[in-house]
Amino acid sequence: MKMMKKAAGAMRSFWRSESGLGTLEIILIIAVVIIIALLFKDWIIDLIENLMGKADEQADQIFN
Repeated sequence: MKMMKKAAGAMRSFWRSESGLGTLEIILIIAVVIIIALLFKDWIIDLIENLMGKADEQADQIFN
């Protein structure tokens, strides 16, 4: 039991000592998201067009 309390205390102190994300980490995350978006650009556009087409069809059914 004492060992678990020590581990929990160590985890708390670790989280408190972290100062947060730095600018470099934010830039790297944004770069990775942009690269993924560029790699899957065609697939994302096709998916959105497909979803919008389905929404348009259903809207036509409701209002006609």
